[in-house]
Amino acid sequence: MQLLLTLGGIVSIPTLSPHLSPTITRGEEISNKIIHSSYGLMEVFHLQGSPCFAGRTCCENSSYRQSSRYYLPKPFLQLADGNISKPVLRNLCPGYGLSSTCRRDRLGVKATKQEGWDFGRFVKTLYFFQGPPNPAKLLEFIIEKLSGPAPSKPPSKMDSAGIILVSGATGGVGRRVVDILRKKGLSVRVLVRNEEKARRMLGPDVDLIVGDITKESTLNPERFKGVKKVINAVSVIVGPKEGDTPDRAKYSQGIKFFEPEIKGDSPETVEYIGMRNLINAVKNGVGMRNGKVLFGLADGKFKDLPWGALDDVVMGGVSESSFFMNSNGGENGEPTGVFRGVVSTANNGGFTSIRTKNFPVAEDLSAYDGLELRLKGDGRRYKLIIRTSREWDTVGYTASFNTVNGQWQSVRLPFSSLRPIFRARTVTDSPPFDQSNVVSLQLMFSKFEYDGKLNPSFTEGPFQLPVSSIRAYIKDPITPRFVHVSSAGVTRPDRPGLDLSKQPPAVRLNKELGFILTFKLKGEDLIRESGMPYAIVRPCALTEEPAGADLIFDQGDNITGKISREEIARICIAALESSYACDKTFEVKSVVPFSEPFTVDPENLPPEKDYNEYFKNLKDGITGKELLERSPVAV
Repeated sequence: MQLLLTLGGIVSIPTLSPHLSPTITRGEEISNKIIHSSYGLMEVFHLQGSPCFAGRTCCENSSYRQSSRYYLPKPFLQLADGNISKPVLRNLCPGYGLSSTCRRDRLGVKATKQEGWDFGRFVKTLYFFQGPPNPAKLLEFIIEKLSGPAPSKPPSKMDSAGIILVSGATGGVGRRVVDILRKKGLSVRVLVRNEEKARRMLGPDVDLIVGDITKESTLNPERFKGVKKVINAVSVIVGPKEGDTPDRAKYSQGIKFFEPEIKGDSPETVEYIGMRNLINAVKNGVGMRNGKVLFGLADGKFKDLPWGALDDVVMGGVSESSFFMNSNGGENGEPTGVFRGVVSTANNGGFTSIRTKNFPVAEDLSAYDGLELRLKGDGRRYKLIIRTSREWDTVGYTASFNTVNGQWQSVRLPFSSLRPIFRARTVTDSPPFDQSNVVSLQLMFSKFEYDGKLNPSFTEGPFQLPVSSIRAYIKDPITPRFVHVSSAGVTRPDRPGLDLSKQPPAVRLNKELGFILTFKLKGEDLIRESGMPYAIVRPCALTEEPAGADLIFDQGDNITGKISREEIARICIAALESSYACDKTFEVKSVVPFSEPFTVDPENLPPEKDYNEYFKNLKDGITGKELLERSPVAV
């Protein structure tokens, strides 16, 4: 019995019989089944032995004595330092130690392309990535391969669903938003201050976070995991000085009908500080319009990653690659990384790759739809591998991509297209890709695709792939991820030349109400500056009337009137799905005058509106602040 030190640990093999042909033929059969039937084994490891140090080197007159390397018929029997141990030679060559010559052709094996293996580079690779594959998994894989192929079935579907957070969920607009979303069968989570009130109003099974946007310590981002969209209906509380009924009947009529005052926290605390706290709590889950840079230029600085070569040396091959930074090699003279090397199929190899060390903290990419690589192609087909486990030898979620020779291009790889691959085979029962737990990245150029298929563009020899950036992206068309209910009139208190007597009470009483509209505008600015895809809805005076009246959408903060809370709830939900509403700020009211009540016939409800017909007429960059920022024209 011989012991071989492999990448997976110590492996024992039967001592080879002096009757060479039958023993080696069976060894070939097993080796071929392990090595040639699955390139996955070759891409991750190879049954490459380290030397058995017992015994002496080959005798002077043995044909195995060479200047540098000795090769056996299969790489898994090859000894790394070129010396063959005495027990192995004795079994391979009857008469070893005598004058007889042991020739390779006696084995009856057709010669294959073999080259020297760099054991030092192999060890260096292991130490860079902090250890070898799990020996138990290696043994499990070999047994599985020898027992035959597993039945084929489609891989598990990647889950890209997200939760919609409703903050201010017990308010007049918020509770209607929750009700509509739940009727649509969408996943809803609510942010509330009072759990008992929320469960009484929204139901005992409501998914909730108890927190207060005015208190940053109550908004732990971990509690917002899974939230991809937000509808914010939080507002400072305004009520009658003389008090209100338990169901806030006076408040529901609007402040036109009572002398108002601020109840509870100030407008600055709620509308500005609270908004800042809420944005910080949800922005990682909601995502940035321009994506999240993992590698490349971001905010004027280059974000690097700890790349290391992971080539077929780990299974006995001789391919070699590297990754280096070119300070001005980008398409516009900016820094770029370069993945380059030489790939060879010698020793049953055929792949090179670069892989990052595990990130100290996993990247949460749950807000995004895929990764985009900016690179200069060479006409070859490559792989991107994303891992969500810190283990060395585990499933990699993989996508292949083609490149155009000599051209800078952006390659988008949707997370939904990733295949769960383990040693080049699709893992059909693998869990869905976890976008919130990305721990490493890998780029690979390989002879092999998946499940036994070959790379159609593979050629041996040198290659070079400049990569200037890798970023997570939100797919087009981008829709709002943060919808905020603000108020019409937020730009009017300081607008020059405005007749305040013709404005709503909130505009006239802005100062008396703690600068309520001023801080609402500051809160809006935080959203616009956050980088999140947003929509800001500015309703005119809110009423308890039913939805269904014809509407007027406007921009520039000029209109007055009324609108139903139910209608605003519907508008907010529709905005989440409309690219026309993205990054827009708009006011809305019904065509019904304030002095006229609006009712509907329960037996003949008005048809549902297509709010896109309103959204598509909205313009970018119009907020009403233009009038505040306009400077006098010199005469």
